[in-house]
Amino acid sequence: MDAVFQDPAFWVLVAFVGLMAVFVYLKVPGTVGAQLDNRATQIENDIREAEKLREEAQDLLATYERKQKEALREAEDILANARAEAGRMGEQGKVRLEQALARREKQAMDRIAQVEAQAIEEVRHLAVDIAMDATHELVAAQADAKGDAMVDAAIGDLAKKLH
Repeated sequence: MDAVFQDPAFWVLVAFVGLMAVFVYLKVPGTVGAQLDNRATQIENDIREAEKLREEAQDLLATYERKQKEALREAEDILANARAEAGRMGEQGKVRLEQALARREKQAMDRIAQVEAQAIEEVRHLAVDIAMDATHELVAAQADAKGDAMVDAAIGDLAKKLH
């Protein structure tokens, strides 16, 4: 038996059994098991929470993708409306320009007609003035020649009429 006490494997066995006895006495296996159970429960809770977070993230991703598509559609609608409005404004601008040009043309034509009427009126007045001057000169020339004869005849008749 002395050889058994000399064998290192025996002493390793004794130390192992002693260590196990201390562990059992201190309730280490129950504590380690409880800690392992707690750790397993914590891991399960973390996994569930991670799954919930993943589902929420997928829902948020889907929501944002829908919002992005809606925003793109809305932007396209806005762009189409802006193009249509620009076209309408261009057409209205053309119409307004044509109307303004027509008004200006009418004003110019009215002014030309007015100036033309004034010119005709001035020509008439000038013609009347020239005719009056010519008539005056003609009458004056004829009056000078006949006037002298008439004055002489009137002087001669004066004596008959006064007596």
